[in-house]
Amino acid sequence: MKKAIFTVTALAALQMPIVSKAQNSEHYGSGLKMSLNQEGSKYIRFLMWSQIWARYNENNPGTMVNGVPTDNTTDIGARRLRMLAYAQISPRYLILMHYGINNQTFVNGGGSGTTGTGGYGQGKKPQLFFHDAYNEYAVVPAIGADGQKNKFSLSAGAGLHYWNGVSRLTSASTLTFMMIDAPVYNWPTIENGDQFARQYGVYVKGTYKRLHYQFNADKPFATNLKPTDSAGVAVDNNGDGATALGGYVDYQFWDQESNLLPYRVGTYVGSKRVLNVGAGFYEQKRGTMSSSATGEVTKHNIMLWSGDVYLDMPIGKKENNMAVTVYGVWYNFDFGPNYMRTTGIMNTGTTNTAVPAASRVLEGPGNARVLLGTGTIAHVQAGLLLPKTISTKFRLQPIASVAYKNFEALNSAGMYWDAGANLFLDAHNAKITAQYSSRPLYDASTKEQKDRKGEMIVQFQVAL
Repeated sequence: MKKAIFTVTALAALQMPIVSKAQNSEHYGSGLKMSLNQEGSKYIRFLMWSQIWARYNENNPGTMVNGVPTDNTTDIGARRLRMLAYAQISPRYLILMHYGINNQTFVNGGGSGTTGTGGYGQGKKPQLFFHDAYNEYAVVPAIGADGQKNKFSLSAGAGLHYWNGVSRLTSASTLTFMMIDAPVYNWPTIENGDQFARQYGVYVKGTYKRLHYQFNADKPFATNLKPTDSAGVAVDNNGDGATALGGYVDYQFWDQESNLLPYRVGTYVGSKRVLNVGAGFYEQKRGTMSSSATGEVTKHNIMLWSGDVYLDMPIGKKENNMAVTVYGVWYNFDFGPNYMRTTGIMNTGTTNTAVPAASRVLEGPGNARVLLGTGTIAHVQAGLLLPKTISTKFRLQPIASVAYKNFEALNSAGMYWDAGANLFLDAHNAKITAQYSSRPLYDASTKEQKDRKGEMIVQFQVAL
């Protein structure tokens, strides 16, 4: 299976006649943009992208797929199908809307109520929903009336937004990932207190010389899980829903990155020289809840923070256009005592109850893994853009990442790693990524590691 995937990848790459020279294709220009005046200062811009995954997964013990006990699964599905539009109707006003679907497989990801066999069977006809919908006003524009760049800029906005706190990766661009995807724990409230990493709220963002900042005050979506463990394990229950505060600040030593939109670039494919150091936070009062053996309920504050470094720079001879990209982040998460979440992206597995619980694992079926919890995560990822002399058809970037997770709820820390390569057929506008990921598995009783499983993914991305 792995050999077949890599063969398909190579053949597709060899048939593309375009040479990538920057983060976006040299043929892309300003993209799908409609000017509303002769000067181009009033415009609407559209973006569309799809990320299709072909996968081979080693399932966790005790997995069934579509009712059949299954040790491994091969499938193809949609990780993301998205559309985004934003309009600049004056130098001070901007509106943005972003909608689409995520995570549709042959058995899940369908619309509400889809099940069984037929026209509305399992996995079919997913529902489009908004990812972002916000308005923004430039209080102090980045460019002054004299046409010169201001030392200080300030914009304020409101709506369902992605100007997140905690880390650079918490506002990551899904179009420009260096690894095949985000590690997901970079969105620590994902699909609990937020709507696919977004919350309704207000934000401010801007720059002061080389310092870039963004801060928000949001109303998290309601969570109401009931504590079931008398040992005091915290679960998501924010009750009356206190306001959440977040922010991220980074100092940009070299090239300055655009902050028109919140989406942070994963790799510039040799087109920029960037060195940033940043820190961020997210906090919500009474965001989780636990109960004791006597039934006493205790509420806990959520307090998350991080520090990170991002480096992306050309190396070697200029004509070779080689580059190195490195990102490192340290997360410190406090969701309350022994809090922990598990998940599997596009997980096709369900639990085989015929397998004894002792033979299954803490994570659950399919490709589920321990995602995050109260504790710490150290994450590093790196890529090397190889010289363009290797091929006139595409650019090649070997990539790797490693994460070390140490959580209060487990009795041993876990090491997670990924390795693969990007084939940039036309920069990020057309690329194929192949990646193998290895995950530890934990015994549900001892909370110690007992096994490892892997997953091979090939992603086909087109973005216009």
